[in-house]
Amino acid sequence: MRFFGGLDDPRRRVLIQALAAGFFTSAGSATAQLFGRSPGRLPAGQSIYRLSGSVSVNSAPATLQTRISPGDTVETAPGAEVIFAVAEEAYLLRGGSRMVIERPPSGLVTSLRLITGKVLSVFGKGRPTRMITATSTIGIRGTGVYAETDPEQTYFCTCYGVTDIVANNDPASKETVSATHHDKPLYILAKGNAGARIRRAPFINHTDQELMLIESLVGRVPPFVFPMEDYNAPRRDYP
Repeated sequence: MRFFGGLDDPRRRVLIQALAAGFFTSAGSATAQLFGRSPGRLPAGQSIYRLSGSVSVNSAPATLQTRISPGDTVETAPGAEVIFAVAEEAYLLRGGSRMVIERPPSGLVTSLRLITGKVLSVFGKGRPTRMITATSTIGIRGTGVYAETDPEQTYFCTCYGVTDIVANNDPASKETVSATHHDKPLYILAKGNAGARIRRAPFINHTDQELMLIESLVGRVPPFVFPMEDYNAPRRDYP
């Protein structure tokens, strides 16, 4: 099985270093010069906090003034990135990604379809959500999650909260994860034996600082406390 987990765009390393250096303290003014403004709840009518590289919404080039709503498709070119919020949910969509924020079915607040690429997302408590990837359907209950997907497999980390994970082509492969701090990352495979398409995975390609950033855009903080210096780079420790 191929593992996800190459080095990311250098801009992401700069972002993480800035966060660890005091993005969420009185040092925020210095990082505001780097990223345009200090993090915090976005003003009414603003969707995008930051973008770099080529980003489009519904095939039109995106700017900081672009609104993003349910029904929209957000795409990033390789090496690009966009950080944005829709209602009480916030996202960090990495380069080479395509995600549809679907108009949700009855009973759901949000429904996402990550067609390809990588996304870090946070969702409010009591706001049931569904994420569909190339190989999985995931019910999300008040949590932060990270996903990478391609036609062969999905990497999925329940950063905190509860998720119900099912392989798209094998309903017998399913798992409920209740996590407090990245407790059980998983791979969900497109192929494999019945009941065995979900496997343990390492922790890769996302950090607590990034979760803290996108939670701040919707006026929340992650449900854990950590020393800033502990997460200057993603761990890649295989179980």
